[in-house]
Amino acid sequence: MKTATIPALRVEPKLRDAVEEVLAEGETLSSFMEEALRANILRRQHQQAFITRGLASADIARQNQEYYSAEAVLDELQTMLDETKP
Repeated sequence: MKTATIPALRVEPKLRDAVEEVLAEGETLSSFMEEALRANILRRQHQQAFITRGLASADIARQNQEYYSAEAVLDELQTMLDETKP
C-alpha cells in the first residue's frame, strides 16, 4: 500500500520543544503527530455523531411536544447513580 504525506507543519520553536519533552521512549515526532491527528479525527467524528443525535432528538421532542426540565433529568440521573452505590 502506498502512503501519503501531510504538508509540513510550521510551529514556534517553543511548541516543538514542548513536544520533544513529552515524547515517550522510542517515540518519534512523526508518530506523535500521526497519533494526534488520529485522535482528533476520532474526536471530531464522535462530536459530529453527538450533534446529529441531539438534533434528531430535538426533532422528536418537537414532534411529540414532550420536554423535560433540566432539574427532572438531573434528579433522574442522581437516582440512577444512587442505585449503583453499594
